Amino acid sequence: MIELRPFEKLGKSNHGWLDANFHFSFAEYRDPKRVHWGALRVWNNDRIAPDTGFPPHPHRDMEIVTYVIRGAITHQDHLGNQGRTEAGQIQVMSAGQGIQHAEYNREDAETELFQIWILPNKQGVPARWETVDFPAEARDGRLLPLASGRGHEGAIPLHADGALYAGKLKAGQTIRQRLDGKPAYLVPAKGKIEIRSGSAAPVIAKARDGVAVDQQDEIEITAVEDAEIVLVETDRLN
Repeated sequence: MIELRPFEKLGKSNHGWLDANFHFSFAEYRDPKRVHWGALRVWNNDRIAPDTGFPPHPHRDMEIVTYVIRGAITHQDHLGNQGRTEAGQIQVMSAGQGIQHAEYNREDAETELFQIWILPNKQGVPARWETVDFPAEARDGRLLPLASGRGHEGAIPLHADGALYAGKLKAGQTIRQRLDGKPAYLVPAKGKIEIRSGSAAPVIAKARDGVAVDQQDEIEITAVEDAEIVLVETDRLN
């Protein structure tokens, strides 16, 4: 199956400084049909006003990936880690045994990002934080694994049975992604795409729409217009 989840129908929460949209149940948004997708638990599309952000707060036993679409986010945690992650980069945090962290937009303009949580395959691992700059050209015309628990070379390791990919397609470009029947969820950060698999009717997704895929050996993705895509593929939960 390939299911379109339009941006307009996502969970919503606007605090003035934070305009948040939830692909899955989160905070005050509850939908029993959208709690997780495989081991993917959270996919939030956050827009954060300048000089605001999330004050110190705790997490445990979760793999948290932040994909910055525009602007930058500044991180600080109780382990002494500090850093700035900007568009074109991701940061990965293993909450593991417990971590207290803060995330702020210290920029002069709004920051937009995807906050993605994946359920870990190990409990109580040492907490950690990491950010990596992946060359932009490495994502041209393909989906590049940026964070992975599957041993992808060059990707930030995850304590999870899954992987996060990102790529950029020019209008008219087509790529194929093997899924081998595993659950996958993809969102165009920018642009518009068409997703096909076998004889099923194609699905058109615009920027910030979600597409849930399951029980497909392979999908074909075509850029209707220049597009930036993020995809998470995981094992299904027992």
